[in-house]
Amino acid sequence: MDKRNLAFGRTNFILLAVGMAIVIIGFILMGGAGSTAEEFNADIFSVRRIKVAPVVCFLGFISMIYAVVYRPKNRDEKQSTETGSKKEGNK
Repeated sequence: MDKRNLAFGRTNFILLAVGMAIVIIGFILMGGAGSTAEEFNADIFSVRRIKVAPVVCFLGFISMIYAVVYRPKNRDEKQSTETGSKKEGNK
């Protein structure tokens, strides 16, 4: 398969992996013991679970969106020079 036909480059995949790792870290931060009918666990209302973990997950999802829309600048320059040289050769 030709690399020019791929939708994502290597940088996109690396950014996606980093974003996925951030989301996984956020979900790990949300985890912990819960309350049961016999015993109440006040840790379910900790700052880590209620505020920090959702923000970390949100930042992970935002970074994944950025990874999808990211276009390397050198890729655009190569394509424009290739198409420009082809057009000049056709004249």
